[in-house]
Amino acid sequence: MTRPVRLAIVNDYEVVVAGVVAMLEAYRDRVTVVELDPHTPELGDADVVFYDTFGRAHDDGVRLADLVRSGAARVVVYTWNPRPDVAERALASGARGCLSKSLSAAELVEAIEAVHAGAAVTSPEFSTGGFPGGEWPGRAAGLTEREAEILALITQGLTNADIAESLYLSINSIKTHIRIAYQRIGVERRTQAVSWCLQNGFAPAPMLDGDSS
Repeated sequence: MTRPVRLAIVNDYEVVVAGVVAMLEAYRDRVTVVELDPHTPELGDADVVFYDTFGRAHDDGVRLADLVRSGAARVVVYTWNPRPDVAERALASGARGCLSKSLSAAELVEAIEAVHAGAAVTSPEFSTGGFPGGEWPGRAAGLTEREAEILALITQGLTNADIAESLYLSINSIKTHIRIAYQRIGVERRTQAVSWCLQNGFAPAPMLDGDSS
């Protein structure tokens, strides 16, 4: 009998890791999680690595390019951010695919097995971008798509450093976008921005960090 694909998860929030483990429990004969430590990933036993661009790579020093260069396993970006440029840059860095966190357990297992078999797999969402139909929340208020995207990530509880890591932008660029976006919607603080976003069609925030900007 063929052994299960061994999956490692690095640079992700504990709640996401726990959620993936729970999702895959029913498929443990096909995929098994072998590494959960986000700070010191020992990937020698892994076949496939999930790397989250929203993770704490800026804190622990584990980078996508480092994992790819290690050659320990096939690396896949696993993220809530389905922008085409995210997929393009990840693939250019050597990742074997980009998978959306909206995938069902069955879809996730199929994607993991395909990557393990040598395929490059990217979720369809990455070809259309994060805002379907060419519209985005806050457009009527004058927000650009990038500004709306950053506000959406703030509303989801991400720090500036998380956002910079995810969008492949400098922290100063993120701060500039945030400052302009705040001016457009008439707020001064992060909590005010979150409140405005929740009233104007942005996704609910599962958690909030400090009120810094």
